[in-house]
Amino acid sequence: MTFAEFLHQVGGMGRFQIIHTTLLTIPIVLMASHNLLQNFTAAIPGHHCQIRIDGNNTRYSNATLHLDSQDLLRVSIPMDRNQQPEKCHRFVSTQWQLLDPNATQPNGTQLATEPCREGWTYDRSIFTSTIITEWDLVCNLRRLRQMAQSIYMAGVLVGALVLSGLSDRTGRKAMLIWSFLQLAVMGTCTAFSPNYISYCIFRFLGGMALSGFGLSIACLIVEWIPTQFRTITVAISGFVYTLGQLLLAGLAYGIPDWRWLQLAVSLPFFLFLFYSWWLAESARWLVLAGKADVAVNVLQRVARVNGKQEEGEKITTEILKSNMQKELSTVKSSYTVSDLVRTPAIRHIFCCLSVVWFSASFSYYGLAMDLQNFGVSIYVIQLIFGAVDFPAKVVVTISMSYIGRRVTLSACLILAGSVIIANIFVPRELQMVRTSLAVIGKGCLSAAFNCVFLFTTELYPTPIRQTGLGFGSTMARVGGIVAPLAKMLDEYVSFLPPVVYGAAPILSGIAASFLPETLNQPLPDTVEEVESRSRKKRAEASQEKIPLQTPEQVMLKET
Repeated sequence: MTFAEFLHQVGGMGRFQIIHTTLLTIPIVLMASHNLLQNFTAAIPGHHCQIRIDGNNTRYSNATLHLDSQDLLRVSIPMDRNQQPEKCHRFVSTQWQLLDPNATQPNGTQLATEPCREGWTYDRSIFTSTIITEWDLVCNLRRLRQMAQSIYMAGVLVGALVLSGLSDRTGRKAMLIWSFLQLAVMGTCTAFSPNYISYCIFRFLGGMALSGFGLSIACLIVEWIPTQFRTITVAISGFVYTLGQLLLAGLAYGIPDWRWLQLAVSLPFFLFLFYSWWLAESARWLVLAGKADVAVNVLQRVARVNGKQEEGEKITTEILKSNMQKELSTVKSSYTVSDLVRTPAIRHIFCCLSVVWFSASFSYYGLAMDLQNFGVSIYVIQLIFGAVDFPAKVVVTISMSYIGRRVTLSACLILAGSVIIANIFVPRELQMVRTSLAVIGKGCLSAAFNCVFLFTTELYPTPIRQTGLGFGSTMARVGGIVAPLAKMLDEYVSFLPPVVYGAAPILSGIAASFLPETLNQPLPDTVEEVESRSRKKRAEASQEKIPLQTPEQVMLKET
């Protein structure tokens, strides 16, 4: 009797699974808010040096009070090549002569300018406050904006490395509760950051927590859901993440102050922390962790919620141990990251998935964190980028259910890369076409994320499932950290960033085609189970090969 059969005995996809999955998916709404929050909290509004008027020219000094804002800009701030006020320089002295339409600047001379010594004036019509306006992260400090996002992604990376391993040792529920607490506290502290350094520290710690609860939720959902319902359940989780992107656009529009916006997406985690005590630990993990008696209590509780109390009471510690003796006999006392590369089949899965996770995240964040460069309202483009995920994830869910995980994942990645590269050949004047192609690429990448999340949990066995998922998430965060750096390549050759963003998912799509299919397969509970499946498939493949011709057959063919 396998664990899947025990799960069926206590109700299968019953009331408990529905309530449990619902409570676990609600926090996913705010995962998107934290990941993409800096599009709004670190938005760069229009800005220029503070205007300084000197009164050395008596012809114009008395008329200063009667000048409109455009005239004041003209005499104080030089224009860039797009005839917009320079963002980082102003005239050393007021150039009153520029108000005279008949006056011309002598050829070969350049009016003296200086940096913005007295600060900047910001356009607050869209964003009343961002970290950019609060700490003047413009001009010489503009790189600190990208650094803040990279530091956050580094926190998510560290969380994936540290917390995923702890989850496989201490349990999914314990790590989930801790992550909720850490994100609630660190997110709130971020909203009250007194300076840039403390802001980055709190964001880093918040990123760690977000990675921890994201991985724990994924395992708790998958390990309590029967095989035939896994695809649709994970798909629903993906739709909830998409809903979070739409919610972020609405929240950012209604809360233009970055501190209040940060607080709005952080305080709900105290509520999630409150009800997380009701959630059940993974009984599958409890059995393999040597806590069969606790697993029995959890299974009986699930049976009561599902209206299967009599069936649940039939499960005892002895029955559970005896029926899962094979799994227990092959389980080590402890597992580490090294177990991801120790055996050939797991190593093969690890290498392919690492490439997929890195490339999908690299291209995704290359597009999703550059919303201000699309030439339309940042709120509108956030809505469009979120809305495209719904049809993309519907298609990928159907494809995963009928075609399989491997083909679906490869197709999504290759299509996303092809669309991104195709954008290179679209003229910049066709802004709508370029934006549409970017939206399609982003939709394909979101669909790929949905697929690889489910695929990863199905490929790795229970003892190292969260470790494997955590390392996949780690590679994704590395991609998220590197993505802004690739954008800097356009300073050398303008088409290099889209080439890189497009080539990465195409290569990873090819790598995904070498993964084993998991459609309608039960979750593996041990490393040996994964290895035996791999050996069996290799044996079947070798039997299907055309047999070698005998010498008699060769001679007969030649005659």
